[in-house]
Amino acid sequence: MGISQRINDSLFEKAGALFRSHFGHPHSAAAYAPGRVEVLGNHTDYNEGFVLSAAIDRGTFFLARKSSSPACRLLAGDVREEARFPMGEIHPGTSQRWSNYVKGVVAQLRDRFGLTDGFEGLFLGNVPLGAGLSSSAALEISTGLALARLYNVDVPPLEMARIGQKAEHDFAGAKCGLLDQVTSLFGRQAALVMTDFRTLAVESVPLGAEWCFLICNTAVKHSLVDSEYNERRRRCEEATLFFAGRLPHPVRALRDVSWDEFEAHRGAMDPITARRAAHVIGENTRVLKARQLLTAGQVAEFGTLMFESHVSSQTNFENSCPELDRVVEAARANPEVLGARLSGGGFGGSVVLLAPPRSLPAVSSAISAAYKNSFGHACEIMTILPVAGAHIL
Repeated sequence: MGISQRINDSLFEKAGALFRSHFGHPHSAAAYAPGRVEVLGNHTDYNEGFVLSAAIDRGTFFLARKSSSPACRLLAGDVREEARFPMGEIHPGTSQRWSNYVKGVVAQLRDRFGLTDGFEGLFLGNVPLGAGLSSSAALEISTGLALARLYNVDVPPLEMARIGQKAEHDFAGAKCGLLDQVTSLFGRQAALVMTDFRTLAVESVPLGAEWCFLICNTAVKHSLVDSEYNERRRRCEEATLFFAGRLPHPVRALRDVSWDEFEAHRGAMDPITARRAAHVIGENTRVLKARQLLTAGQVAEFGTLMFESHVSSQTNFENSCPELDRVVEAARANPEVLGARLSGGGFGGSVVLLAPPRSLPAVSSAISAAYKNSFGHACEIMTILPVAGAHIL
């Protein structure tokens, strides 16, 4: 049994004991959902493109027991704080905002299946907050799976992903895509999840047990991240319209434009719009190439694509920052690191590095020292293993 499995087993035992202590009896249904890391395919999801991601060995447990009344009691196991709400009237709240992720899932299950009985629920997890590893999706999916078992209702995986996404949209106020929820549900041990965001087809791409990831969390957040994100999305839409008017085939999104077609027409584009499009089209190209490389066992070549992705983020999409760039620079100088790039939306956050487990202590030390030398303090570094997706316990 690996260290991460022992940690999760201990966390589940702790959650069960806390449930009994708080509610006076044991739970009757439980589920676990992992967080996720984006490995390749940056800002391609809303362009109907391709993403490679991984479910990670940190996640959230949700334990529940049905109540004989319409009252719902929800305990946040980490802060020992309880939220209460009636099954018949579920609304997002301005206090205890952490409960909104659960409320959004519960409201949809209630509306779909006519639920009337309340429940007692508890969640407890170990996904670091603010590291870009999607603790919110882990909570949404573990909630959905545990309550589906509790109320004996059947929800297909992609529908469960949409339930989690809608909870985030309507109750948490975050207009996320489906990447987080899909990855949490479809993860596989020692493999990556490849998602086609036009068809929502999901496949498993082998990575191998001899490789793992480091997450370097800079804890930096760009103050203008929302406006920057909106600008990038608008430029992608402009580029789509540009190519739709010039190419001899239908163009519904940038995923419909090949790299050769982009090169042939980029000279007629607004320069900034062209750079934004170059990133997305290039990322789709890299993800498709990565699938071929990993299937053939060419992991080192896959790592090179990660480095190329970060360069594109720096020069084309301009969603990196000095802190992220310093981590990638230090990673590139380390012969044990196969690849590194920013992970997630950018403008701060985390870098994901690919390396063999035996080298992790030395790599972590070198990256931390380089970062501290540049910014006066170390960045948080953690080891991440690709693992199986969410499941009922």
